[in-house]
Amino acid sequence: MATKAYVLIGTAVGKTRDVLRALRQVKGVREADGVTGEYDIIAVIEADTLNSVGELVTGRIHTIGGIQRTTTYLAVNVD
Repeated sequence: MATKAYVLIGTAVGKTRDVLRALRQVKGVREADGVTGEYDIIAVIEADTLNSVGELVTGRIHTIGGIQRTTTYLAVNVD
């Protein structure tokens, strides 16, 4: 079963659309939406392992121009 996480992303002024376009091209990003509030974007990502989630965030998402900060929350099954 894949590991799922939510990534909250803060962007530089005027860069949200560019970041959204780039995020939607990254393999492993299932959804990415602009939102209101403290963050500008929330992305839903999936990867095979916890380490793969980390590599996706640090290697593919953090490198997108216009991103200033991220916070990642791992989804847990609490049923």
